[in-house]
Amino acid sequence: MFTKWHFEALYMGVLMKEIRRHLSKDKLLKRIIESVPLKITISENNLYEDLMRSIISQQLSVKAAATIYGRFLDMFSTKSPFFDQVIAVEIGELRKAGLSMQKAGYVKNVANFALENPRKRKDWAEMSDEEIILFLTQIKGVGKWTAQMILMFNLGRPDVFPVDDLGIQQAIKGLYGLEEQGKKLKPKLFEIAENWKPYRTTACYYLWRWKDAQ
Repeated sequence: MFTKWHFEALYMGVLMKEIRRHLSKDKLLKRIIESVPLKITISENNLYEDLMRSIISQQLSVKAAATIYGRFLDMFSTKSPFFDQVIAVEIGELRKAGLSMQKAGYVKNVANFALENPRKRKDWAEMSDEEIILFLTQIKGVGKWTAQMILMFNLGRPDVFPVDDLGIQQAIKGLYGLEEQGKKLKPKLFEIAENWKPYRTTACYYLWRWKDAQ
C-alpha cells in the first residue's frame, strides 16, 4: 500500500522519471508533460480537517474559498480546531463566517463522525481506495468526488481518477477532441484513462495544471 511518504518520494525524483515515461506513452498527454511544470504538496493535516475544508470550498472560486475558510478558522483559538469545538459552534455563527446552511450542517456532520471514528494516518494506510470512499461517503454531505480529493491531496494515493470532476472532463475533452456528451462521455473518459494506470493521479494533476494555464 502506498503511503504519504511513498507518494512524496515520487516528486523528489525517486520514481517520477518512471511515471513520466509511462504516461508519455500517451502522445497527447506527453505534450502536456513536456510543457507543464508540476509540483505536488501532500497535506499534513488530519484527514477530517481537510474534509471540512473541502466541503467549505465546494463550488467557490479559490479566492472566495480561502477567505471563508480563513474566517472559519478564526472562530477558534487554534488554527486546527478540535472537532468538539466545531460541534459546539452554533449554526448561526458558521453562517456569519460565510458558510451556507447546508455546508454548516455538513461540516458538523464531519466533526461528529471524526469523534466517533478517530483514525490516524497508519489506519488509513491499511485501507484500500475503495474502502476509504465507502467509509467517508457514510457522512451526509460527503460524496465520491470529495472522498477522491482526500485520496489524492491528503493521502497521496497514486491511481485515483475522479471522472466526475468537471475540470478533468473539460481537459480530456479538449485534449482528445471528444464530442461525446451525457452518459456516453464517462465510458470514453475511462477508456482513455485506462492507459495511465497505475499513475492516474499524476495524469490528473497534469491535466488540471494544463487546463488552468489555458
